[in-house]
Formats: sequence, structure tokens, C-alpha cells
Amino acid sequence: MFTSYSFTQTENDALNYYFFQQGFNAEELERISQGIQSLELHKATLIGEADSAVRSSKVRWIPQDDNWFWLYEKLSNMIVEANNALWYFDLNNMPELIQFTEYYASENGHYTWHQDIGPGMASRRKISITVQLSDPKEYDGGELQLWQGGLESGAITAHKGAGSVFIFPSYMMHRVTPVTRGVRKSFVLWVGGSHYR
Repeated sequence: MFTSYSFTQTENDALNYYFFQQGFNAEELERISQGIQSLELHKATLIGEADSAVRSSKVRWIPQDDNWFWLYEKLSNMIVEANNALWYFDLNNMPELIQFTEYYASENGHYTWHQDIGPGMASRRKISITVQLSDPKEYDGGELQLWQGGLESGAITAHKGAGSVFIFPSYMMHRVTPVTRGVRKSFVLWVGGSHYR
């Protein structure tokens, strides 16, 4: 008689997100604001190509050096907490730089629906983390939305408070709606390793 066996596996919550309402305090936000002033501003691209119909923003790349070690370490700890609570992905590196991003209403700042995965380095991404830096009184629009499937109208909108942190699997569709007044500032980072398993 044939008998099949299966081994117990931990289930994960593959379409869920993790959230810190006050992940960064005012002092930390000011430290970031002062520190990025010396970093060069670039037009944002899509895996090496610019397309303002898909994405309109400016970015600065925060180096992995002694001055910014505290920030990478803080984000890493948040990602580990989120991963241990929801996904249990195999994570083993954080090779990419933090991307500080500014979306300007004057330039129709936005980023249409997209995933953070793709070819090359992006194929190793497993978890994305976004930190809101602007006070919500400084801009209108610019909502970070996460789509969990089903109707687009059911997309989750992230909290807009300065210092709030939103963490989700990099394969999930998300967008930043057009900024209609002011400037929205945030930064993002991706953590991964080998292929999903």
C-alpha cells in the first residue's frame, strides 16, 4: 500500500505587510535631512532607463559608510522583525544603497503600479522597506499604496506620518499616487539574498 508523507512546514502570510507608525523620531529625521544635503541629486530611472510617464522623481543614494551605519542597522533590524513575524524568507544580504526620493508636485511626481523585482540585482530582492520623511501637511497626494489582489479600489494606503515605516514583499504591486501640492520625501531599501525559498 502506497503512503505519501509530507513534512510540517511553517506557513507564511505572503500578501501581508508590516508597519511601524513611529519608526523614526524627530531627531533621527533631522539627522537624515541634514546628512543627505551633500549627496548628489539624480533623475530617477527604471532599472537604468528614464520614463517620466511611469516615474517622476529625483533620488539621492545614501552610501554604506560609517556615517550612515546607524541607519542601515536600524532598517535591517526592522526588516528582520517583520520577516520573523510574517514571511520567513531566507535573507542573507543588503547589497543595495538606500534610495532617498523626492516627488515634486511641480513635476507631477509619481510612480505608477510596479514591483521592486526584476533582472540583475533586482532579482535578489525579497523585502522592500519605505520610510516616510515628510510631514503630511507639507504635501497633498503622494500616497504609497499596496495592492493585495482583487479590486484596485481595495489597495491599502500606507500611513503618511513622518517617520512611519512600511515593509512588504518586493513582489507585491505598489505605487505612489501623483503629488498635487508640495514635495513628498521618503527613502526605500531592499533586502534579499538567493531566490525565494
